[in-house]
Amino acid sequence: MSDGVLDEAYERLHRTGPEYQGWLSNHGPMAVEALARHGHQRQVHRWLDDYLGRLDDLPRGLRPIDDWRAALGDPKRAGDWLAYFDRQLREHPWRDVLGTWWPRLLPGIAAGATHGVIRVGHAVRALETDDTNPHRLTELAQALGYWAARWQPIPGADRALDSPSAGREQMDVDAALAGLPRIDDQTGGVRDRLGQLPGVPRWEPALAALRPARSPEEAKRGLSTLVHRAGLDYLRFGHAEPVMLVHAVTAPTAVLRTLPALDRALWAPSLAAAWAATAAMTSVYAPADGIAPPIVTALTPAEVFARAARHGDAHVVKLADAVLDAHAASGDGLLLTAAGYAGQLI
Repeated sequence: MSDGVLDEAYERLHRTGPEYQGWLSNHGPMAVEALARHGHQRQVHRWLDDYLGRLDDLPRGLRPIDDWRAALGDPKRAGDWLAYFDRQLREHPWRDVLGTWWPRLLPGIAAGATHGVIRVGHAVRALETDDTNPHRLTELAQALGYWAARWQPIPGADRALDSPSAGREQMDVDAALAGLPRIDDQTGGVRDRLGQLPGVPRWEPALAALRPARSPEEAKRGLSTLVHRAGLDYLRFGHAEPVMLVHAVTAPTAVLRTLPALDRALWAPSLAAAWAATAAMTSVYAPADGIAPPIVTALTPAEVFARAARHGDAHVVKLADAVLDAHAASGDGLLLTAAGYAGQLI
């Protein structure tokens, strides 16, 4: 990765807010990190030149964060949260800040349609190669601040995941995904759709069906499998909601990428939260019946990402980035077709 190009891009983006046009997520920091990561530095600034015009200015703060629990999930405090984490990351090592706030933020993984955790995952990956870089620390601060401001739980996740249903066999990832119910009215925005989940009788039992991780190693394997299966499910369901179903893949990918920076005691709850996010996005956006995977020309990983970069849509770029990780871990060539399929649909 060319560090200079990414840091220049971050400097341009950090004058902008985490959302625009109401509450659409600013995908810029995530997309440029993926482009730079995969060797497409020359496209970063051209991509930004086109993207920056739609963004809003950095939000102003109202007052300092004192009672963080009361301010959690309050989008009017976005400016305050950005300032809070900027100060925290100037005063403390970033892994310490992340370790303190990850378990606080994780129950609200639905924040910004999961973009809070996704942005954090990209920021953590950028810090892996230069963990004192001020631009990357600022990016992590803005990512954490966005997540805190939009903090939103998955309905029922606290009950289902803390107390898995007794008397029922716990399932692996494949079976648990296959057993997810669907909401009746798949219209409206993500908040309206998530709001329907408490009224779905099978929702909480299905959420509790995933076999809990008994060790950090099991949690990591479970997350890898979740990303893998969610990527394959995109081929079956992506036609119904090409953009929103990308997040069923990219949210658990972000969690998986963050694991190395976390205490291993946090790995199992991280799997549980990522599962809840993927399950929720599937239940509120995927149709009940999938289609046969499309036939897409076989490409190398480099060709897959190059096509996504040429396409230019941030969701296509981020999905390509995620499935390349999953392909590297599993060797499943079918995963690579998901990015091309997203490029056809979006």
